[in-house]
Amino acid sequence: MHTTPDTRPAVVLLHSSLSSRSQWNTLIAEQEANFRFIAIDLLGYGKSAFPSEAAAAGYTLAHEADAVAAALASHLDAGETFHLVGHSYGGATALRLARQMRNRVLSLAVFEPVAFHLLPASDAGRQEIEAVVADINAAASAEDATRTFIDYWNRAGAFDSLPDMQRHRFTSGIAKVKLDFIALLGEPARAADMAQLDVPALVMAGAKGPASTRRVAETLAAALPQAQFALTAGGHMAPVTHAAAVNEVLLGFLENQRLLA
Repeated sequence: MHTTPDTRPAVVLLHSSLSSRSQWNTLIAEQEANFRFIAIDLLGYGKSAFPSEAAAAGYTLAHEADAVAAALASHLDAGETFHLVGHSYGGATALRLARQMRNRVLSLAVFEPVAFHLLPASDAGRQEIEAVVADINAAASAEDATRTFIDYWNRAGAFDSLPDMQRHRFTSGIAKVKLDFIALLGEPARAADMAQLDVPALVMAGAKGPASTRRVAETLAAALPQAQFALTAGGHMAPVTHAAAVNEVLLGFLENQRLLA
């Protein structure tokens, strides 16, 4: 039986910590006629298994990127190229994956990637996030740790304002968040290593985002050879809270890549 080849550009979507591939549902529903979206659940989130005990003992972004690469094997042909999009932890994972699969990545778009490893130890943004991580690790309970995490990325009191069910769901995921931070702060790549990602790139940040991720976004935009920087409405979670504004910028970038192909 003859089947018509799918000519839509493949776009891989990686979500933030404590989220899942469903984060991208609106984008996918609105644009699936133009793009073949592949949304992946990162390890420990959505329907993806928690990292194995062996991996968790020394968790790295390589573990995360390898898992994404394995998942992509069931969606893409061997050697097939794709556009790569990531938000927050998904953005940092996208940077690692793009370096591992450089010959297959057509373009890169990230929103406030939490790639704190790009910042030197003396950077105020890195020191800010390291203080947050220390508070999370020192918290008396999983709920207190989750409150610190959620409030940092949103606003003071954000966690306590959530419905009970959502607070419980977020709290149940804080163990993976701690692994995420181990991977992020332990990643050996530095800003100079981003020069190898010589592909069209879009680096986005929210106008109300925290200093730590703004510093990462600015550093990354300067380090990537073909990067453009865009500031959007909202804060760090703007791809969720201000999806229309973020998606407009993202789709403009992806559409331009499609026209240039």
